[in-house]
Amino acid sequence: MTTIRLALLDDYQGVALDAGPWATLGDAVDITVFRDHVADEDALAGRLAPFDAIVAMRERTPFPRSLLARLPRLRLLVTTGMGNAAIDMDAAREQGVVVSGTGGISGSTTELTWGLILALARSIPREDHAMHHGGWQQTVGRDLAGATLGIVGLGRLGSAVARVGQAFGMAPLAWSQNLDPERAARLGVEPAATLDELLERADVVTVHQRLSDRTTGLIGAAELARMKPDALLVNTSRGPIVDERALVEALREGRIGGAALDVFDVEPLPPDHPLRALPNVLLTPHLGYVTRGTYAVFFNEAVEDVAAWLADTPVRVLNSPATD
Repeated sequence: MTTIRLALLDDYQGVALDAGPWATLGDAVDITVFRDHVADEDALAGRLAPFDAIVAMRERTPFPRSLLARLPRLRLLVTTGMGNAAIDMDAAREQGVVVSGTGGISGSTTELTWGLILALARSIPREDHAMHHGGWQQTVGRDLAGATLGIVGLGRLGSAVARVGQAFGMAPLAWSQNLDPERAARLGVEPAATLDELLERADVVTVHQRLSDRTTGLIGAAELARMKPDALLVNTSRGPIVDERALVEALREGRIGGAALDVFDVEPLPPDHPLRALPNVLLTPHLGYVTRGTYAVFFNEAVEDVAAWLADTPVRVLNSPATD
């Protein structure tokens, strides 16, 4: 029996093997776990060329056409989650690579969003650091009750964020290119006529849109200039939605009150990135989906995907041939 070589990528915490029932695949699959991230395509192609199957963690490692063409043995590519903009689905299909997905858990990114909002509004990281070094009461927090919560994107995540904001006594205000005013009204959310209006009125702006050609650079220098001088910006969606260079300048010059970011243009964020040196930005390393429950779903269903593919009955296929 031929042994299938399987790579598990970007297992930063070293938990992938414990989070799924990999042993059920038996001796038919030889598993290699990679805990480090490789961005260089030449190095990545060299690392992955021996593998028949790969499990990718979300969009941490992109699979463009150029990389796929350098992986002639690859026949199965599993992505955690049921969508991955970093995989060229057409190229994979043309090369005979099955791309399968997994389910997930909704709510984890919403919870992190509110963790970031609260941490930023009450300076929790700074106060915690001071306490551990003998300090006491370094800052004066801001009230959320009565403040305007600006939500850019009122989909599943944005709607959940709005509900929590209402529980805190905030007034939610939302905008997106396709915002349905009637749906917003049912949620108790005021629709903003324009993004500019939302940015001008909001005390906290939180981003919950998918990355696309329309949303790349959606919030740039001109948009940041419309925000209140003490407004807070939170992004747990995708880094390029906010112009990173413009945001660095706005924070460096104190033109907005602060920012909390879980996503970045380049991930992992380079050690020398200017965001790391700014005192008015709170940074987390793309943790929105990183929870025990989510990982349990990801890796249990990734094992199912591999087993089904081995049985020639692939499931949750994301790049099936188009049908008329």
